[in-house]
Amino acid sequence: MQPTGHLRGDAVRVAGDARQRFHDSRGYGRPLDGNEIALSRVEAAHLLFRGDLSGVALAPDADPVGFERFFVECAAATDRFAVRYLVYADLRDRGFYLSPAREPWPGGGVDAPEAVDFVAYERGSTPDTGNVKYPVQVVGERESLPAAGLAGRTLAVVDEESDITYFAATEGSIAGATDYEPPARLDGVLLADRVVVWDAPEGLYERGFYGQPLTGRAAAVEGAVQLSLVEAASLAADGVLSLSASVGTAGAADEAGDPSDAGTPEPDGPAAAIVARGREVEGDRFDRRLAVYQRLREADAVPKTGFKFGADFRTYLDVETVEDLPHSEHLVRVVEGDHRFSPRELSLDVRLAGGVRKEMVFALTAAAGGNGGGDGTAEGGAARDADVEWLSIGRLTP
Repeated sequence: MQPTGHLRGDAVRVAGDARQRFHDSRGYGRPLDGNEIALSRVEAAHLLFRGDLSGVALAPDADPVGFERFFVECAAATDRFAVRYLVYADLRDRGFYLSPAREPWPGGGVDAPEAVDFVAYERGSTPDTGNVKYPVQVVGERESLPAAGLAGRTLAVVDEESDITYFAATEGSIAGATDYEPPARLDGVLLADRVVVWDAPEGLYERGFYGQPLTGRAAAVEGAVQLSLVEAASLAADGVLSLSASVGTAGAADEAGDPSDAGTPEPDGPAAAIVARGREVEGDRFDRRLAVYQRLREADAVPKTGFKFGADFRTYLDVETVEDLPHSEHLVRVVEGDHRFSPRELSLDVRLAGGVRKEMVFALTAAAGGNGGGDGTAEGGAARDADVEWLSIGRLTP
């Protein structure tokens, strides 16, 4: 004869030999006085589904109900009960013991964020030993979740057909070994959405992997390299790049310099001019991308556009020469610090990165106050002072 549970508040109490039968041997619930235990609603539903409980009385002196009635009542009374139950049952079937990640349950003693639903213990480990393998946050397909603070969690996304996809969110880290110092001085022309350096030294592209050469069959022009605006802004902030001319978006020379007057310096500083153009082209997003680009270069990694992969950057960690270029290791997407992911968006990014054998990294950026000054130095400093949090997310099979 299987025991019967009694719902009391948010817990189901089971007496008899429940402690030995459910807690000590299989990690369910938490001990009370004697041999009685308290089960969370999800735990009780799982035991009902397995036939290990004969029923649960929903009120004093009420007749016990079976799994179907109990499940429906809990889904109506408890937020996200159905999706949490599905994840709990799936991880139990995979051989894990789990506890709710809140007091007074055993998992409540774990240092886990409030958004975490369960802690799953290492296989062979019980709530008493406390060896946590996965802090599990359950997410429905149509929910959203904040990007900030996700590192260290296991995301269990339940789609509309009740399938579960697991993601591991960790603190990202990108550290390269590219040894290249740009030349002391470069002169460029600021066009509508890029900068051309007409006499770039060979190493700028071949060893530093900056820009893209202007090439073609029977080309009469040699040494010309087109820089993206983020590349150019970074070089200008480092004091490397000067502008001999600036062509406005309408196609004519603007007040920053005339193409016929190649020796006239930018009055507001080249970094300020390039950043201003970047903001004209893509708004505040340019500042965020510039901050991330500079962080990657400072880490001796080489960031290049990730457009073909739907990302902001792809990264190369160790570039010796473009002729012997390794595969890129990461896809980096830049998002605001208060960005909220939709699970579908997250799944798409991670799936694509995995399909091309790269790690998906999100760069969470927060401005460091102001848009910088007008002398060029402050513009580069504002980007460098911006806070950047790296978040790596990948598929997980528990």
